[in-house]
Amino acid sequence: MSTEILVILIVLALLFDFLNGFHDAANSIATVVSTGVLKPQLAVAWAAFFNIVAIFVFHLQVAATIGKGIIDPSIVDHYLIFGALTGAIVWNVITWLYGIPSSSSHALIGGLIGAGVAKSGTHSLMSAGIFKTIAFIFVSPLLGFVFGSILMIAVAWIFRGFTPWRIDKWFRRLQLFSASMYSLGHGGNDAQKTIGIIWMLLIAAGMSKPAEPIPIWVVAACYTAIGLGTLFGGWRIVKTMGQRITKLRPVGGFCAETGGAITLFLATALGIPVSTTHTITGAIVGVGAVQKFSAVRWGIAGNIVWAWILTIPASAFVAAVAWWIANEYVAH
Repeated sequence: MSTEILVILIVLALLFDFLNGFHDAANSIATVVSTGVLKPQLAVAWAAFFNIVAIFVFHLQVAATIGKGIIDPSIVDHYLIFGALTGAIVWNVITWLYGIPSSSSHALIGGLIGAGVAKSGTHSLMSAGIFKTIAFIFVSPLLGFVFGSILMIAVAWIFRGFTPWRIDKWFRRLQLFSASMYSLGHGGNDAQKTIGIIWMLLIAAGMSKPAEPIPIWVVAACYTAIGLGTLFGGWRIVKTMGQRITKLRPVGGFCAETGGAITLFLATALGIPVSTTHTITGAIVGVGAVQKFSAVRWGIAGNIVWAWILTIPASAFVAAVAWWIANEYVAH
């Protein structure tokens, strides 16, 4: 693999990371914006800051899962990484254009699976890593839902004697804390996926060994890219997440973000790449359902679920085609 190709693919991986922040900025800030606690521009800067701070908080377990736990590392080459990143980026752009909150994480995993199968068949897949990732497509929104609704019930019980005005005033301040924790979890889980991809590339190019620690410049570059992506983030998706699924007050926003943050911290500690989109959507639905079952607009929640189910197969298909084109026309 020539140095030029390696540099191009690292730039492509960082572009994916940037788009991940851009695409998922909405998850970090939807609830703070929709409750009116922060103006969109300020909320985006707040989320970006905590995305980058996550570099000091989390170990690199998720990067290890992506780098060594989805496909057999021995089959990785530049064509495969090109296919995987193309599949993920194309699906991200399509869903962003239509304002559908799909998962950048699962688009990347779908891309790896599609390019891996196109190159070496299904025996190149690592079933344990794929199983826990696919299981968490369902587990993470469920945990978000459970934590969000439990927090909502607990808060309603603890503050039952207080006036709505006082509760609103307190939770406006508390929401700044919950939003920062959620953004920390978002940065910690999502930036590590790109770290894992670049690490695979460096190992394939013979510039790093699987037993060696991940180079610090890779870690710093990925956290910065996701932070910058969030800073320029997607206002289009904020509307769907924050207001169209269910109307939120500051107390609901606090419970949704805290429920989402707990889920992300847990998954990152276990080294499971999860979707921040799924997690916050589950938490918002949980909070809305506690207040009133009809407060959740189930039709919109249903559309989002369809986007989730389609993400891995769609990005896998695009990745397989991109791998085939690169292998067929660039290699020869």
